[in-house]
Amino acid sequence: MSISITLSIIISLLIGIVIGRFLLQILLKKQEKEASEKANQIIKDAESQAEHIKKQRQLEAKEKFLQLKSEHEKEVNQRNSIIVQKENSIKQKEQSLNQKLENLNREKQELDNKNKKLDQMVEFNEKKREEVEQLKNQHIKQLETIAGLTADEAKEQLVASLKEEARSQAVMQIKDIVDEAKLTASKEAKKVVIQTIQRTATESAIENTVSIFNIENDEIKGRIIGREGRNIRALEAATGVEIIVDDTPEAIILSGFDPVRREIARLSLHRLVTDGRIHPARIEEVVAKTRTQIEDEIVEIGERTVIDLGIHGLHPELIRMVGRMRYRSSYGQNLLQHSREVANFAATMAAELGLNVKLAKRAGLLHDIGKVPDDNPELPHAILGMQLAEKYKEHPEVCNAIGAHHDEIEMTSMISPVVQACDAISGARPGARREVVESYIKRLKELEDLALSYPGVEKTFAIQAGRELRVVVESEKVSDAQAEILAADISNRIQTEMTYPGQIKVTVIRETRSVSYAK
Repeated sequence: MSISITLSIIISLLIGIVIGRFLLQILLKKQEKEASEKANQIIKDAESQAEHIKKQRQLEAKEKFLQLKSEHEKEVNQRNSIIVQKENSIKQKEQSLNQKLENLNREKQELDNKNKKLDQMVEFNEKKREEVEQLKNQHIKQLETIAGLTADEAKEQLVASLKEEARSQAVMQIKDIVDEAKLTASKEAKKVVIQTIQRTATESAIENTVSIFNIENDEIKGRIIGREGRNIRALEAATGVEIIVDDTPEAIILSGFDPVRREIARLSLHRLVTDGRIHPARIEEVVAKTRTQIEDEIVEIGERTVIDLGIHGLHPELIRMVGRMRYRSSYGQNLLQHSREVANFAATMAAELGLNVKLAKRAGLLHDIGKVPDDNPELPHAILGMQLAEKYKEHPEVCNAIGAHHDEIEMTSMISPVVQACDAISGARPGARREVVESYIKRLKELEDLALSYPGVEKTFAIQAGRELRVVVESEKVSDAQAEILAADISNRIQTEMTYPGQIKVTVIRETRSVSYAK
């Protein structure tokens, strides 16, 4: 019983499986058919859409072609119009040229007719000339017969007599001209020089080697001297100027041959006294700031000078040197004032002589520029100034005038003797210069340079009118024992190489500083 039930169940299952499989196949075929129909429909739609796009693209291409065709035809028409205009222009030019050619042919015919007439006139004149020549020869033969001389001999005698007469007259005239030129030249030269001097107002101030610093009361003297003289020693060491504090009421004397140092010392003292803080560290700070200020003022003085004189295009370094002239002297005469005088003299004289006024004034201002630099002392200042002017691209005539104003080189320009004469005019005025001061300053400068040539020497100062030489050395390079030897060596060398009145005290200063900061 159970077996039959099992078999019936199995059979039922097999029948169900067969029926399910049959139904599944029917369903799959139906879905496949539907998918095939959908695919065909999609293909048809795509083909239809592609055909539509194709037609649309064809229409756009046709429109584009028509547009390009229209533009091309328009451009062709424009070019054809230009060609027609040019052809018309060429035709007009051809007509004009043909007309001119006809006119030229007509003129040529007229010239040919005139030439024929001229040829006829030339032939007629030639015949007349031959007739005149024949008559002339006959007349000459008659004269030769009468005088007993040929025509060539008579001509030679006449020419010789005329030459001799002309030569004697020329010699006499040349002598008169030379004599008159000498008198006139001497008068004119004196006239130009006198006019130049009269038209330029000048001063006769002579540079000194001492400056006076005025104070309100004598109590300030003690503060300037400081405890055990440390403040005044610091001032002298920083500025290189001897500071004399004596019984002169309400005044302190600053002594030094270098005007720049004296001015730095004077301004530094003024700032220190005004500020009230006077001690070595403050003194060094104020002196450094004042030295920077003086350098700025030097540039300002140079710029103001060239502006006052109307000189343009001067190199900045030359302008700075012009400013430094304010603190230099030439035989006691202020160098800047002297150079300004020479510039004005040269401009006036050049105008009287018809020369270039601007170049003359420029050369006059720069003629002593070689006295400003401290280097190259072995060169004459005129040659050094010429080299500086050439270095900074000055005009060749200006360079020659600078180098030749003391006859170190040959003069190649008319401006050179003008500058030389004006330099002599400015320096030869009564009271303008003082020879003793210049030689004194030169001796002090040589004294400082001699000590500065030793290794380890940082600064040198000639003070007390050259009777004392203070030498500041670097403590790292020079020991105490070497400082004593250095003082003896410098003294011996001064005694051997230099000429000086009295005696010179050599003081070598070696200072060691220990600095620390509390934070």
